[in-house]
Amino acid sequence: MDDQTAKPRVLVVDDERNIRDLVGVALRFHGFDVVSAARGYEALELARTRAPDLLVLDVMLPDLDGFELCRRLRAAGDDVPVIFLTARDAPADTVHGLTLGGDDYVTKPFSVEALVARARAVLRRGRGGPAADADTGIGAGAILSVADLELDEGRWEVRRGGTLVELSPTEFRLLAFLMRHPGQVLTKAQLLEHVWGFGTQSQVVETYISYLRRKLDPLGPPLIHTQRGVGYALRPAGDS
Repeated sequence: MDDQTAKPRVLVVDDERNIRDLVGVALRFHGFDVVSAARGYEALELARTRAPDLLVLDVMLPDLDGFELCRRLRAAGDDVPVIFLTARDAPADTVHGLTLGGDDYVTKPFSVEALVARARAVLRRGRGGPAADADTGIGAGAILSVADLELDEGRWEVRRGGTLVELSPTEFRLLAFLMRHPGQVLTKAQLLEHVWGFGTQSQVVETYISYLRRKLDPLGPPLIHTQRGVGYALRPAGDS
């Protein structure tokens, strides 16, 4: 593989040319291969044909908005990481973007250096498969168990009471980190640092904790507990 093909490919989608150019120049300077689009349907086609490693996606596009574009990609089984880049900064918008399958949410105006760092962090997490990580230990092939919950890092599988639980890559990494520290209250800052690799809005943690609870709680007593004002701990019901 030559240097050109080895570069991570980023699809930058924004209807403002100056934003596309600014982000494109910064990403190319830091070693990314950049493809750009100004409209939603154009971006959807490029995502399907060019198979980018990451999307930097504006929400307010003239034809197909970024939220709907992300929804369509996820519905088609495309798990390409998505960083929303938008002027819409309401907490409800952030949660909505993450609920649709976004990996990060950056509001305008933004720091180009911070955006590049977030792009690197998202790509480090991998795209749908285990990747070795010094903090979470993912990729080591260990089997973690807490109560009736079992996480197999080698097979990238989670079961509760023998029932297979389908998790996204981010949900898997979050659960793995919680299970590596059973009973320990982990702050949102700790979870952001070790699971996401870069500090971002605390709503990201809250949203993904709710995803895990939604998938795990129907199979048994709650395992993820909230310590108000501090963070979260994974422990069997009844344990102090």
